[in-house]
Amino acid sequence: MIRSTRIRVGRNLDGYPLGPGIYDNQTRADIEGKIVQALNSFTGELKGTYYPLNGMSPQVQAQMIEDHFLFKEGDRFLEACRVNEDWPNNRGIFHNAAKTFLTWVNEED
Repeated sequence: MIRSTRIRVGRNLDGYPLGPGIYDNQTRADIEGKIVQALNSFTGELKGTYYPLNGMSPQVQAQMIEDHFLFKEGDRFLEACRVNEDWPNNRGIFHNAAKTFLTWVNEED
């Protein structure tokens, strides 16, 4: 019996490059704004909360770590392709109330 599964989907947001092609903080902010706007439109079991990394409280951060949701700076491969620039600005995590649907914003896609 399967208790949980993980499906990884990279975004394709028209007009924006994937992470390694983003060279300025404003582009990352624009992407975050559009994705968060879409996430906030969810209803029913997908309705949830967006938690920006920048300014995340220690309590929320501890819970995200306990839930194995939190991503962090420091991966040498992401550093080499410039994905970690302007860390942690314009990055965050969205999940529904049941914690069965999770979206990372501006992580490594």
